[in-house]
Amino acid sequence: MKLINSFKHAIEGLISAASAEENMKVHFIVMLCVIVLGIIVKLSEMEWIICIMLFGIVISAEIFNTALERAMDYINDDYDEDIKFIKDTSAAAVLVAAVASAVIGLMIFLPKLL
Repeated sequence: MKLINSFKHAIEGLISAASAEENMKVHFIVMLCVIVLGIIVKLSEMEWIICIMLFGIVISAEIFNTALERAMDYINDDYDEDIKFIKDTSAAAVLVAAVASAVIGLMIFLPKLL
């Protein structure tokens, strides 16, 4: 029963993050587009593995960022330079993961599209 509740809470967290964060919606839309394009260009098994790993990394980074931002707002909703630093660097982690994923995606898809 504990395991089932753990999965239930995790799924609720994913749904909450997806519904509360605009950036999460963008990540899911991009993921859907990559999946559709991957089917069209017939990605290899290894290319699918890479794409799925990248989806997981970017979505996980965004969830961590969302949780950290919410925690910082809970601790102090007034402007604070240290909290700004925490939020900015957390967002930067998502940006790094997303840009790296986009570059890898271009390396996979451009040769198939040109």
